[in-house]
Amino acid sequence: MMNSPKILIKNATIINEGLKFRGSILINNDVIEKIFPYAVPREIITSTVEVIDATGLYLIPGVIDDQVHFREPGLTHKGEIATESKAAVAGGVTSFMEMPNTNPQTTTQELLNRKFERASEVSLANYSFYMGATNDNIEEVLKTDPAEVCGLKVFMGSSTGNMLVDDEEVLSEIFKHSPVLIATHCEDEKTIRNNLEKAKSRYGINIPVSEHSKIRSEEACFLSSSKAIDLAERYNTRLHILHLSTAREMSLFSSGPVSEKKITAEVCVHHLWFDEENYTDKGNLIKWNPSVKTKKDKEALWKALLTDKIDVIATDHAPHTAEEKNRPYPEAPSGGPLIQHSLVAMLEMSRKNFIPVEKVIQKMCHAPADLFRIDRRGYIREGYYADLVLVDPDLSWEVKPENILYKCGWSPFEGYEFTHKVVSTFINGRAVFTNGEINSAFIGRRLHFDYR
Repeated sequence: MMNSPKILIKNATIINEGLKFRGSILINNDVIEKIFPYAVPREIITSTVEVIDATGLYLIPGVIDDQVHFREPGLTHKGEIATESKAAVAGGVTSFMEMPNTNPQTTTQELLNRKFERASEVSLANYSFYMGATNDNIEEVLKTDPAEVCGLKVFMGSSTGNMLVDDEEVLSEIFKHSPVLIATHCEDEKTIRNNLEKAKSRYGINIPVSEHSKIRSEEACFLSSSKAIDLAERYNTRLHILHLSTAREMSLFSSGPVSEKKITAEVCVHHLWFDEENYTDKGNLIKWNPSVKTKKDKEALWKALLTDKIDVIATDHAPHTAEEKNRPYPEAPSGGPLIQHSLVAMLEMSRKNFIPVEKVIQKMCHAPADLFRIDRRGYIREGYYADLVLVDPDLSWEVKPENILYKCGWSPFEGYEFTHKVVSTFINGRAVFTNGEINSAFIGRRLHFDYR
């Protein structure tokens, strides 16, 4: 294999590890060879070096999204690894971790390996996949290799098929013996069912989407999250609670560096951006599980994020077709596409002074790498893989159907004008996205983890 020409990205505004400074980066094949915080030595710029002038642009590490649903296999009318990874790189996401509730569900090592094989053929971004837990697959769970697999997904709330783990003995065994980090969806099934019956008795079949936050309530979330934490503390388990949505749950977490925690927390972009008032105009487009809740809940999530109770920002990217989302509330599936717009949405919140830009990079790039112990990604450091993103912080653009890359073709941000735009995305030292053009010949790599 021939070496690629070196690439020098010069005069960028580098945002990394809490700092924001003018500098340049030299890429050699797949890694960052040198960081120049000041002037680039003349001898570096030769005829064999490709020079990219990034004056006026942010240069950040690639975003790592720890929770996505790319729908392959079995649900490919909604999305595919190829299409959704294309949307990811256009949004500055260079690595993703994908969930097991596909068809068939990823609950055996054989099915897990098939996903890895498929990604090695079609994924533009770097990738890993969660093993899925059920009430009856503990033997398969125990075979999971912590150096090669990001984690074990446990649905402790409503799910489809056989993925709701509600057997108390099985849950204890999983938390006691899991060889990998456990990531949980926490909503109490009994509470949700009771709330749904109340809504049916009041509205019949015409339940409005505004009831979603009451059906999938604060109580349902808190009961399940606190149960997961009790189990993790009992068995000294590495636990990551996904897509937190309530103020009450914030009392369960402590502030501090993610690298020093065994119990960690995630928030998703939609729970930071929307609240229940948005059901009026967005309807089922913002129907997610857990639900988008009150403005008070949203404010509490922001506070927890800024004080490091919440460790990472992700998307829970979960596309459905427009036809599916346009069904009446009880029939419309939960979830929506976000991965193409997550970074620019958070940078928009930075411009509005909700969060410092350095904190956005911490929560979307550094913290996922630390939490999952990913090998040499998530930072701009010499010797690390060159997963990098150039962002224009002053280039406004509107989300329209013609620039949406999700296979489902829609976005809850459609019609919104963002003030930041991803210009280029580099993965393993190669430009995979540049000024709207995708290098579809590129294939990302499997993520590796330091499980010690």
